[in-house]
Amino acid sequence: MHTDTEHCVRAVQSKDARFDGWFFTAVVTTGIYCRPSCPVVPPKPENMRFHPSAAACQQAGFRACKRCRPDTTPGSPEWNHRADLVARAMRLIADGVVDREGVTGLATRLGYSTRQIERQLHAELGAGPLALARAQRAQTARVLIETTELAMADTAFAAGFASIRTFNDTVREVFALTPGELRTRAGGGRRPKSTPGVLTLRLPFRAPLNPDNLFGHLAATAVPGVEEWRDGAYRRTLRLPYGPGIVALTPTPDHIACRLALTDQRDLTVAISRCRRMLDLDADPVAIDDQLRTDPLLGPLVDKAPGRRVPRTVDEAEFAVRAVLGQQVSTAAARTHAARLVTAHGDPVDDPEGALTHLFPSPKALAGLDPDTLALPRTRRTTLTTLVRQLADGELHLGVESDWHKVRAQLTALPGFGPWTVEAIAMRALGDPDAFLPTDLGVRRAAATLGLPSTPAALTTRSATWRPWRAYAVQYLWATDDHPINYMPPPTT
Repeated sequence: MHTDTEHCVRAVQSKDARFDGWFFTAVVTTGIYCRPSCPVVPPKPENMRFHPSAAACQQAGFRACKRCRPDTTPGSPEWNHRADLVARAMRLIADGVVDREGVTGLATRLGYSTRQIERQLHAELGAGPLALARAQRAQTARVLIETTELAMADTAFAAGFASIRTFNDTVREVFALTPGELRTRAGGGRRPKSTPGVLTLRLPFRAPLNPDNLFGHLAATAVPGVEEWRDGAYRRTLRLPYGPGIVALTPTPDHIACRLALTDQRDLTVAISRCRRMLDLDADPVAIDDQLRTDPLLGPLVDKAPGRRVPRTVDEAEFAVRAVLGQQVSTAAARTHAARLVTAHGDPVDDPEGALTHLFPSPKALAGLDPDTLALPRTRRTTLTTLVRQLADGELHLGVESDWHKVRAQLTALPGFGPWTVEAIAMRALGDPDAFLPTDLGVRRAAATLGLPSTPAALTTRSATWRPWRAYAVQYLWATDDHPINYMPPPTT
């Protein structure tokens, strides 16, 4: 979009927040870069330069605006609905892979050479993987500086910097302030004392956001011991690269309040990335809803409660296991089956603030389970054990970098994997926004009620007009049913 100068100028002049994260405006007369909705008087069009990423602005020598804080914008929705190399690379960079494994590790995961990745990222984003990771480290550092009382040295390493000197230089270059000045501007000494190891953050999103189906779904399907709804927040355990964590997510009108308890602060970036992905916070609801409104039968559902998101997951392998456990059973039965696995094979965690007890068991922990101990039909035992064995052996990999079409083919080849299970995993684990569940009972009931075709084949044909947002259409169809997944629990639950 940044190449459409006329469109970008109009967005900046109208201060249109819908385009925050889509592109960034660099102002040649001031040397700063802003989000499109920056509240200051817009610069003259001839002084504007448009870049596809904050990293590209920083590489061009611009610093972040202190007024609109472009580093805090939601991520580009481009990486949500694409499965090409650039989108997969961006999801991995957001997950902290470059910080942990370097560009070589990024290339290995994607199956391309480092040169190919560098070339494609530069062509589309104006910056390579190192610069993009550096911009993300700067954003993480700012969050830690402004919202915690961590010592600056601890902040530097938690944000992913290799040295304190690099941390200081980057912060000064990007924000035109020293780390100490950033903390002072944020009200350094006036913040209330925080619990050691606990961080409180604000996760931005593009409005509108309807929290009912999002938090309702997560709460209604919560696995005891791993997830819970407590005091108006969805809480769950996290399996992170450096250790376990616990997150509490609370919806508010203009952001998601995020409370993170981490064993190791270096997991902050990946924890934020996974929470944003689970809540689908980088989606562009205006574009999605505008497309779905073109269907006269679906349009009234969109107008009634716009901004529905797709509830996803923080752990793709976990969701695949839970999808198999949920085959042809009720929500309550699926939770019971999952809870038994958690108790028997999950790693214990300590949760002084709630009732969370375990991490969901990893594929390696489940690979050795005795199928005779599973209270499941024999065919479903085979389905589950085959899945966890392939996940544990690496024959099947589910992650943010996965090729959606390749994984669908791999899943379809497994015993017991029909269209519903494959598409459920594609929608909620892989994040494909066009995944569709025409055989789902709730979808078929909604279709019959609305006058849409009720047979899977006919409904799939009709759904062509909803593409590439059929996963969101599923959320609106599910919302016609009086099911707990459609209602956010009361705060006291």
